[in-house]
Amino acid sequence: MKKITVFILVIVLGTACSGSEKPAGLLSEDKVVEVLVDIHMAEGMVSALPIPYDSSRKIYPVLEKEIFEKHQVSDSVFMDSFEYYLRDARTMENIYSRTIDSLAVRAKTGDQ
Repeated sequence: MKKITVFILVIVLGTACSGSEKPAGLLSEDKVVEVLVDIHMAEGMVSALPIPYDSSRKIYPVLEKEIFEKHQVSDSVFMDSFEYYLRDARTMENIYSRTIDSLAVRAKTGDQ
């Protein structure tokens, strides 16, 4: 019984480790930061609008689609890249630190 448990554990761990391969079409960290900055700007803009929550839920997907078009990235490629980087806490911390820094610079300069 122990041998079977160890065998299954080795297979599960081996499979989990092999998932760290970079997926095809992976966005660079720089590109993920650029898209995240625009996404957070859109979220902030929509949340600041004096409209009911239900209306803002209709507006945001339109803005999100425009963001992906602006960056010439599909939403699925962005999400795959985001999920890939999410597996490494240090990388994700770096991405969000850069995102926050970029948002802070935009706030100081008034750049929308």
